[in-house]
Amino acid sequence: MTDTDFLEADEQALAQRFIDDGFVTTPADDRAGLDRIQRRAAELAADYLKLPHSNDPYAMLDTIHTRVNVDDLNGLRLHVFNGLNAEPWFRPTYFRLARSTIETIVGNELCMQRRVNLSIQLPGDSSSLLGTHSDVWSGDSPFEVVVWVPLVDVRHTKSMYLLPPSLNGEMQDRMASLRSAEELYKTIKPHATFIEIPYGHVMLFNQTLMHGNRVNEEPGTRWSMNCRFKSIMSPYADKRFGEFFEPILLRPATRVGMQYKLPGGFHG
Repeated sequence: MTDTDFLEADEQALAQRFIDDGFVTTPADDRAGLDRIQRRAAELAADYLKLPHSNDPYAMLDTIHTRVNVDDLNGLRLHVFNGLNAEPWFRPTYFRLARSTIETIVGNELCMQRRVNLSIQLPGDSSSLLGTHSDVWSGDSPFEVVVWVPLVDVRHTKSMYLLPPSLNGEMQDRMASLRSAEELYKTIKPHATFIEIPYGHVMLFNQTLMHGNRVNEEPGTRWSMNCRFKSIMSPYADKRFGEFFEPILLRPATRVGMQYKLPGGFHG
């Protein structure tokens, strides 16, 4: 008997896809919640640019490159990032976008990153590149997963790329002979996959795998959010419980157990 014997057939299939491919994409559990996030992001962007709110938030975000230049991009991103994270409904809604997938892959007693990240990548912009990396190289625990949510359709260079698990170890072994992140990308390029995700879907991926992005050569602007989740009891790395992560689901039996103290005289 294996641990998967306790999962339903659809959960087993999802778990196996994550293990084999390093990621899974699924329709958002809460499409209305995703639309609310998209609409609020478009409103915040319009406010920053002193534009009226659009009746078409998708188009507003996808064509934002016609209204902002690269020099002002980070100011826009920070305004939308701070505005979204200030909304009391935002993080609970973000979790609900992928709750069923998170609970299958990670568990149901969870910690969540305190602030959800936001990326904006204009067409042709080389200033927003994130070179080939693995999050565990910079202080993340291998027990974390990333929930990655686009606010527009993403494909090819408008998305991110990911190296499959079957090749990740081999490519890591070659790193000592490479001189730069760009040289590393050229090494993994034949094997890396740009993930296509239509708006309305979410991705959960294994952040121990090499990944990154390239110059966006598609006609629209990429808007994507990412946030890390982990089991509350699994090991932490540099990003600690109570600092980077906070508990969002703690079951009553666990609360009772964490608070219990044996009476004096017991030495188990």
